[in-house]
Amino acid sequence: MLFAWTFISCFLQIPIILCSYRSSECLVKMNYRLKGKGNVVIVGFFPAFAVYPLNKTIDWWMLKFSKEVMIEFKLKSYQYILAMRFAIEEINSNPHLLPNTSLGFEINNVPHGQRYTLVKLFSSLSGSNYDIPNYISASESNSAAVLTGPSWTISECVGTLLDLYKFPQLTFGPFDSLLSEQRRFSSLYQVAPKDTFLTPGIVSLMLHFHWNWVGLFIIDDDKGAQTLSDLRNEMDKNGVCTAFVEMIPVIKGSFFTKSWKNHVQILESSSNVIIIYGDSDSLLSLIVNIKQKLLTWKVWVLISQWDVSKFDDYFMVDSLHGALIFSHHREEIPNFTDFMQKYNPSKYPEDTYLHVLWHMYFNCSFVKKDCKIVHNCLPNASLGFLPGNIFDMAMSEESYNVYNAVYAVAHSLHEMILNQVQFQTHEKGKKMVFFPWQLHPFLRERQLINQNGANEDLDCTRKSHVEYDILNFWNFPKGLGLNVKVGTFSPSAPKEQKLSISSNMIQWATGSTEIPQSVCSESCHPGFRKTHQEGRVACCFDCIPCPENEISNETDVDQCVKCPETHYANIEKIHCLQKTVTFLYYDDPLGKTLCFMSLGFSSLTAAVLVVFLKNRDTPIVKANNLALSYTLLITLMLCFLCPLLFIGRPSTASCILQQNIFGLLFTVALSTVLAKTITVVIAFKITSPGRIRRWLLISRAPNFIIPLCTLLQVFLSGIWLTTSPPFIDKDAHSEHGHIIIICNKGSAVAFHCNLGYLGALALVSYFMAFLSRNLPDTFNEAKFLAFSMLVFCSVWVTFLPVYHSTKGKNMVAMEVFSILASSTSLLGIIFAPKCYLILLRPERNSLSYIRDKTYAKSIKPS
Repeated sequence: MLFAWTFISCFLQIPIILCSYRSSECLVKMNYRLKGKGNVVIVGFFPAFAVYPLNKTIDWWMLKFSKEVMIEFKLKSYQYILAMRFAIEEINSNPHLLPNTSLGFEINNVPHGQRYTLVKLFSSLSGSNYDIPNYISASESNSAAVLTGPSWTISECVGTLLDLYKFPQLTFGPFDSLLSEQRRFSSLYQVAPKDTFLTPGIVSLMLHFHWNWVGLFIIDDDKGAQTLSDLRNEMDKNGVCTAFVEMIPVIKGSFFTKSWKNHVQILESSSNVIIIYGDSDSLLSLIVNIKQKLLTWKVWVLISQWDVSKFDDYFMVDSLHGALIFSHHREEIPNFTDFMQKYNPSKYPEDTYLHVLWHMYFNCSFVKKDCKIVHNCLPNASLGFLPGNIFDMAMSEESYNVYNAVYAVAHSLHEMILNQVQFQTHEKGKKMVFFPWQLHPFLRERQLINQNGANEDLDCTRKSHVEYDILNFWNFPKGLGLNVKVGTFSPSAPKEQKLSISSNMIQWATGSTEIPQSVCSESCHPGFRKTHQEGRVACCFDCIPCPENEISNETDVDQCVKCPETHYANIEKIHCLQKTVTFLYYDDPLGKTLCFMSLGFSSLTAAVLVVFLKNRDTPIVKANNLALSYTLLITLMLCFLCPLLFIGRPSTASCILQQNIFGLLFTVALSTVLAKTITVVIAFKITSPGRIRRWLLISRAPNFIIPLCTLLQVFLSGIWLTTSPPFIDKDAHSEHGHIIIICNKGSAVAFHCNLGYLGALALVSYFMAFLSRNLPDTFNEAKFLAFSMLVFCSVWVTFLPVYHSTKGKNMVAMEVFSILASSTSLLGIIFAPKCYLILLRPERNSLSYIRDKTYAKSIKPS
């Protein structure tokens, strides 16, 4: 059995020391009770070592020392003993604190089980070698207070009994809200500060390094459950998600526990950061189970109650290297390190524990009878010679609390003496008899100051929320075991300054200087937004590009921001750029083309007018109603100039003139064509002579169609301008990156009524010309009028769907092109044949040609 346990210990690297039979027997038989004389004694209960039976059938209370047991040395707890002795020696050497009174101490190892803990307590309080319950000997016992810790279970067990006697108890372990219940533990004082801001500090660290995907190992007790609730609430508020949560059962004295069902899930988790809450003794099952189930290279975030050196013994080499530890801020205690360096068996021969350590580590000879070393020791050996992973020379947080607890008792005693509380007359060196409950008013009400000048308030309702030091555990090479301060968390500082950390000082487990990543999903870069993955937590998401004209200039945004109408999103969708203001201006290639076409056709129309003026006495000009021809040519010349109102930067005046001038000119042009067609029909279609036909021709009644139609158009335009006139508008959507200044029609109904009126005139003109297209006459233009109206109607019928399918300045260009095309159809089809005869066939434009042609037709045989 012994061989089996030795093999298991080596394989698991369990810190169980199978020391020699002689040295172990001394500790077990004496139960390690260390005493120091003084008028007033402070009793301390510390877990210095633990004894385990190799045969598990042995009952703990029947345990006797033999070769069937093994001892686990807890060297971190031994530092508590040194801190207590150091504080007492410091107080006794201070003439201003407790003059004429000396402090003594009694240190007891905490055995297994509540029964033996209470037995130790009875023995200490009764002041005798017999464990007598409910008995305190005034002649034997002069105890003032009891120190317990670091486990809250020991403090609870002892506190339940001490509260019956109102005996002061100071616990140096982590603050526990259960121990602060006044009804149950009215005589118990917690030296450690509250951990109210521990969870905000941990979450602030997560946010600082952009870790939002973390795993949790939490001790499965009331305090662990409360911490888990607080931690989850804080994480939810700040967008940090849990990859997994494992509640670890508290199992003491057992090295083999059942495996977790979810260890595969934990192994495969993408989380690279794991938070562990609990002390290393309580989470022993965690250490055993993850020994070879979790790989290293994880970032471990711990609390200061972890014995990191002990924890690392359970892992592979350097597994805890790079861990981040939250520890309460404390000032360095001067001379404490020197005290430990000089603490050796020759100076303190009464400490059996020290003799055993020297025998184990420095190969000293050991005398079983006296439980002391004798010779063959390493010269000038000290605790500082031990590796850092075995014994840490730096004062731990619990040792600091022990130091402050001793000073708290000393200051309370000092204050009690000054106020002449009921003390018996005593002399130096003699026992001081008093009632310990008399210390309570001074322990509660005063802020006590230790030798270092730090204030300590034992009233839990007034405890200040201290700062946290963030330590980085350096353990490469293995055994280095340094806790290096790399940052602080101060709850009282402004929000942006609460966390201060030097990332360049941190040594990561990966061995790289790059900060490890721990996210469920990679960050969404600017230009993208997050979209939630259904069925998963908020930290798991996909990244999709921002919609059109929306941007995101930060990482991991939930919604993209829409650019203002005056701006547009760049290609990367990370910035809104100012849109360029544009319109159909003259320097634009399209604007230039339309401008040249407008001026060119207008000049051509003017040239045709000149030709008609010069040849006004010729038959062809006279035959086609000279006045109407002049009117149509002048109107067409103005129609060709009308597009110039559409080109250039729009103004209020140009917007009003565009549609109204266009409608007015085309009304005159179409009504002129209608007058021409009616004149032709009257002249050739009415065969029987009469007064009406003669009167219509002589009085030129068809010419009155022009002013009548024009007046109707003016009326329509007046209604349009009165109700909803055109105005300047901006089109920010038609062309990417541009704001187009256009003329809004105002009333779409009025605009389409205008086009409908022009279309009606064109259709009537086409119908009248179509009826007279085959009338016999040499210079009959009815067929040309009919064809020009057909082309005119085709242009504007095509214009409507194309116009509504275009946007921005293309819509303006389309309207200008339609005006030019329809005007060109009238000019070309009606006047081009006439100009051809006038200029290129002048012989046909004569009366003799007409007579000869008429005569030839008359003599033609039938």
